[in-house]
Amino acid sequence: MTQDSRSSKFIPAFPAMLKGKCPRCRQGNMFKSFFSNTMYEECGHCGLTFERNPGYFYTAMYVTYVFNVAEIVTLGIATFVLSGGSDNPWLYVGIIIPGILLLAPLNYRYSRIIQMYWLDPTLKYRPDLSGNKNDQTPA
Repeated sequence: MTQDSRSSKFIPAFPAMLKGKCPRCRQGNMFKSFFSNTMYEECGHCGLTFERNPGYFYTAMYVTYVFNVAEIVTLGIATFVLSGGSDNPWLYVGIIIPGILLLAPLNYRYSRIIQMYWLDPTLKYRPDLSGNKNDQTPA
């Protein structure tokens, strides 16, 4: 396979993000399984080190904060509508807190993915790395 045919393999960002694929090659997995939030140290396909420097994922907590606020507002409005406008604060607490706890693993996972795909200006998609690992010839 030539260099030109490998670089023509374009993988869309959104499906790769949903599956937790590497932001540089969009082939290797970032997490060990879909139900596990344990990250690999580096991409098995292109070798990208995911934690690019010490404390790299600290900014992902801001994304998690945005997710939590959106979930609290959504759950609060849904509870208000479905309960017929209840003014019992314990109903809201009883719905929102378990909802936030149930969504915490997804928040953790997707906040890191969003950080790597959108919030890191130095990390770009390289279609030339998206080809079959066995077909790549040394440059």
